[in-house]
Amino acid sequence: MSDVADVADDSSFGPDRPSWAPLTLAAFVTLVICTNIAGAAWAKLLESSPEGLLLLSSRNRYLVLALGADVSSFGYWAIGFARIALAFVICHLIGRAYAATALKWFVKYLGVTPEALAQFNNGFAKAEWVIIPFFAGSNLVAALSGVHRTPWARLLLLLSVGIIGRLVLIWWLAQIFEEELEGFVGWLQRYSWWAVGISVVIVLLFNVRNYRRGVAG
Repeated sequence: MSDVADVADDSSFGPDRPSWAPLTLAAFVTLVICTNIAGAAWAKLLESSPEGLLLLSSRNRYLVLALGADVSSFGYWAIGFARIALAFVICHLIGRAYAATALKWFVKYLGVTPEALAQFNNGFAKAEWVIIPFFAGSNLVAALSGVHRTPWARLLLLLSVGIIGRLVLIWWLAQIFEEELEGFVGWLQRYSWWAVGISVVIVLLFNVRNYRRGVAG
């Protein structure tokens, strides 16, 4: 983890951390809870309220499935954009407030490998114009942008380009495979309770694994 230490020395951020720093952690925990709810109940939410699903989580798979479930234009474009941007900004603020400590949390609790972290970190300053738009949905990249103090004007521009590009690409692919996507969503809705049961088990196993990794670390 020497690469993390090279980014920012925690000693310079301890006493001087901004007063709002704990609020970013509370916001992140809230987002994680919402994502877990989406991960467990996505099949039923897709049937009853695809907009609600995107409010909880706007991961690529949910964006695709929501289009197959006839999500409203507002739900897809506005909610999808806002949810991705919110998660990125919160992780960016965590990176600004907690510096190297935040990156260590990603390795310890969220399954990010030191190698992946080092790879992103080493090239971030030189390639942020590409990395931020391309990885607009990455919490790790968002935190790195905070650690590296990416200026807000540049960050918001690159983030907006990345999110819009992602939404357009997913929408375009959904139009090409519209018949197959709608058929899959229709099949899924017939067996939604089975999907919910399996999803709950997967979410629980995933969280147990992360907890054990954190304790072991």
